[in-house]
Amino acid sequence: MAGLTIDLNIYADEPALIDALLAGDKHACACMVKHHGSQMYAVALRIMGDADEAEEVVQDAFISACSKMASFEGRSKLSTWLYRITTNAALMRLRKRRNDTVSLDEPQVMDEGDLLPRQLGDWNVDPGRQALSQELLQVMEAAVETLPPSLRAAFILRDIQGLSTQEAAEALDITESALKVRLHRARLALRERLAGYLAEQSQEMAL
Repeated sequence: MAGLTIDLNIYADEPALIDALLAGDKHACACMVKHHGSQMYAVALRIMGDADEAEEVVQDAFISACSKMASFEGRSKLSTWLYRITTNAALMRLRKRRNDTVSLDEPQVMDEGDLLPRQLGDWNVDPGRQALSQELLQVMEAAVETLPPSLRAAFILRDIQGLSTQEAAEALDITESALKVRLHRARLALRERLAGYLAEQSQEMAL
């Protein structure tokens, strides 16, 4: 059966892969999964917090992407389009899981005071940008899972996956201004949740 092995690297660049997908090449979807599957799984896993559910989200996302390829207009990168589909699939699954009646599409209006963390402490770590110790990384990941889904998705795409503001906004199908609001709220919430841990570490180092 070795002669039936499919070369999943036959499309050397994204335009060639997109052309093959639009042409209905039966191997193109498998190539798309090979090229982008790990990125989408990383996002799904961080949003869902469960490996099995993340796998199901990614599977649903790629099935949806392959079946709706004709709707891809090429105004964004293929990866950005896939991030949007994967993120939507994950948020929809969370909505069903939690029976959440609060809209995940736009940030809720809050009083200015609600945007400020109650405890800041000494904050010298920029989430997602500075190398973290293994222990702090675990604390960080747990804190990210406590964020509301819409804020979690914004933080993951922008600060962990490293998408640009424009790309993250396109992936979430929101404006850049809305993305910045969500990201600001997510960072403040994480700073508050991690302030106690960082304060304890500073005290231990001072002893």
